[in-house]
Amino acid sequence: MSSEPRDPEEIQTTKIVAGQKSKSLADSNKSKKKGLFTKSRSLEIGVAVGIAALIAIGAASITIAANANNSHTAEQNAASAGEDLKELKLGYFGNVTHALPVVGVQQGFYAKELGNTELKTQIFNAGPAAVEALNAGAIDAAYLGPNPAINSFVKSKGESISVVAGAAAGGAQLVVKPNINSAADLKNKVLATPQLGGTQDVALRNYLANNGLKVTTNGGNDVTINPTENAQTLKLFQEGKLDGAWLPEPWASRLVLQAGAKVLVDEKDLWHVAGAPDGQFPTTILIVNKTFLKEHPEAVKSLLKAQLETQSWLSQHQDQAISAVNAGLLQAAGKGLPDDVLKRALANLTLTADPIAASYQTLLSNGVKAGVTQEADINGIFDLRLLNQVLKDQGKSPISAAGLGQE
Repeated sequence: MSSEPRDPEEIQTTKIVAGQKSKSLADSNKSKKKGLFTKSRSLEIGVAVGIAALIAIGAASITIAANANNSHTAEQNAASAGEDLKELKLGYFGNVTHALPVVGVQQGFYAKELGNTELKTQIFNAGPAAVEALNAGAIDAAYLGPNPAINSFVKSKGESISVVAGAAAGGAQLVVKPNINSAADLKNKVLATPQLGGTQDVALRNYLANNGLKVTTNGGNDVTINPTENAQTLKLFQEGKLDGAWLPEPWASRLVLQAGAKVLVDEKDLWHVAGAPDGQFPTTILIVNKTFLKEHPEAVKSLLKAQLETQSWLSQHQDQAISAVNAGLLQAAGKGLPDDVLKRALANLTLTADPIAASYQTLLSNGVKAGVTQEADINGIFDLRLLNQVLKDQGKSPISAAGLGQE
């Protein structure tokens, strides 16, 4: 894989078509009229991973051969990550919304960039648990949703974490039983979210409140919201014990395709924020313990390089996207998914290093309204300096912190 910088104009948002032969981004740009949709975006270096055809069930599994031709020597990697750091502990979820670490860890991109620093990973179900582990020192960095990150930043008065990059946008839906047709139909129903205070939990609580339904964290509600592990949510919905759930991918797709749910709300339809791409909202971001970031900036830079390399690899290996994600899910969660589930899930998702900073004041307000955080000044939550250094080295445009931190 070439590591030479590209002209910023070549950075595209690319729809990945399963089964299509790999192309460079430059070649893709030349092929607009041949069926591969590309669309420039000034602040986004995202890759919209839409899959338009299924890969056959017997498709060959992905190997990590791509790692053999890396452009760094072991000595360079060791120097890059910082030879004094023995290990880096990274948390993420076994979800499609975490496709970049899911694929990048399995393919070896993260271990390669970290060199002699050993990568240790921990899998979580939801963001609040990941934040607790990070604040306790059990992990150094984590991929999670923005609301738990905001909550940690607010509670610690800005001392706990820094958001250093985005990872995914979109890919969350409220899916319900077929006989539910409106917000009013949700009264007296039982819904689920991955965890109290998580990004989907905040989204659901705000949606219900905006539609006149009482939802508080201390009872007396018009709707019951049960924090439930995602796999258990699928099982309970199949058994008729849940009426719906606000879920990230692939769980929204699993309830639709494997349990007969229907989409009541696609969260992208609720997002119209000045300064942010219309319909886009941050689903997954990369946060780092603030002390770790200060003491080991080169290791954090290695994480960012690995994430961008994974994103580039997925863009250039469109014919292997579903198999690559499935291989990563198998490693992270112990089980892969049917191709139709992954096709639907990936089509709802945009992979991007842009955390969409312009949306964070709205996210904070939503968290306050949901009763899971408090009003606060979140200026300083972003530290995008390392990300923008890496992007500059690659000839790519910088990403904005929207006045909420360093860039």
